[in-house]
Amino acid sequence: MNGEQQIHFCVASDGVRLAWASLGSGPALVKAANWLNHLEYDWQSPIWRSTLAELARDRLLVRYDERGNGLSDWDVAGLSFEAFVRDLEAVVDAARIDRFALLGISQGGAVAAAYAIRHPERVSHLVLLGAYARGWARRQSESLAEQRRALLTLVRHGWGRDNPAFRDLFASLYAPEATPEQVAWFSDLQRASTSPENAARLLTAFSEIDVTALMPSVRTPTLVIHADGDLVVPPAEGRLLASLIPGARFVMLESRNHVLLPGEPAWHRFLDETRAFLGDADAVRAGAGAGDTGAARAVAGAGRVAPLSPGDTLGPYRIVGLLGEGGMGRVFRATDTRLGRDVAIKLLDKAEDAGATARERVLREARHAAMLNHPNVCTVFDVADAPGRRFIVMELVEGRSLADLRRDGGLAPGEVARCGEQVADALAHAHERGVVHRDLKSANVMLDSTGRIRVLDFG
Repeated sequence: MNGEQQIHFCVASDGVRLAWASLGSGPALVKAANWLNHLEYDWQSPIWRSTLAELARDRLLVRYDERGNGLSDWDVAGLSFEAFVRDLEAVVDAARIDRFALLGISQGGAVAAAYAIRHPERVSHLVLLGAYARGWARRQSESLAEQRRALLTLVRHGWGRDNPAFRDLFASLYAPEATPEQVAWFSDLQRASTSPENAARLLTAFSEIDVTALMPSVRTPTLVIHADGDLVVPPAEGRLLASLIPGARFVMLESRNHVLLPGEPAWHRFLDETRAFLGDADAVRAGAGAGDTGAARAVAGAGRVAPLSPGDTLGPYRIVGLLGEGGMGRVFRATDTRLGRDVAIKLLDKAEDAGATARERVLREARHAAMLNHPNVCTVFDVADAPGRRFIVMELVEGRSLADLRRDGGLAPGEVARCGEQVADALAHAHERGVVHRDLKSANVMLDSTGRIRVLDFG
């Protein structure tokens, strides 16, 4: 990174004045606005400064304050999704950047994706962090809607007060693992960035976003990253977003923070994954030398099996996209080219490094699951080997995990009882055959599109 940021101003198509900043040099990375932004305040903050400095390492970072907050005009009539996209267009034009990578965080993800659809010739890569295709008002969850409407009331009546208690509530949602210093900064940022009325108007506009119908039109290589404990945007929304974008890669982080905090493992991995995706191999290696984890080791470590991408094949199975990943491996959507059906492939791509132990564990899991034939158990079709890999081929279950449903408002008591009964039936069937589920948890129990429980991942 070279020097301090430079702040500039431009005018949107409807006359709203927008503040934008440039930092560093090299290939361009544009960051769409997120909740909340203040170009000067962010640059001095204990949360954003380190992130911005890392993003600007060996790159030109361009970012801006959204209309209605920060150094941009506050007194604006139009706070709409279309206006947010036009603001991004105005900033990019003012910065005179022909082609660039685009980062969208939170609601900025939908804005960034919409921009990439309109201007595919200008966007080389799309990185979406903690993002969503539909706002909370579009998710058909009345309990969630009630919670968010209550927060809007707090915003209108408590945002501008000297007592930070109201604003601290937002800090506890957006960064529950923040230090007292970071909480105090986040609270102060809210009051410095915008007025109570604008805050409520912005949050309402974000809640109405719905770009689900647009996402299949994205043609830009896309990386979707989401925290598994995000309290603001449920992980299921991140998975939905990734599933809607053709060929998108999905990475799940282990964190409760919607706003990632400098130094936490998820923050390091976000930076590593982003650099690797953008092709910044040298920067990732430098990060690995400093103790970073995740993609840094994947890029810097010679001899690793190459990651799978859409279109790659494992025997007769053609990879469609990543469904999710955890500490033990990744799950891909794939097509069985022999039978013409969609399947799920569970892959331990570290099996070669781990040797026979990991391969035996995969085979054991497949054998256990293959012994079961029950409507509430995910069916295993095959276990196979490819160079450096052993993988399980299983039924593709379309639906949501109980963990995701719990984070997104939960289920009605009667539905909980029905689901519990089906889980018990599946486990009883397994126990009758001498099979014990070694990792039973809500993330491994799916509620499929027909409303039936499916138990996965017998170890």
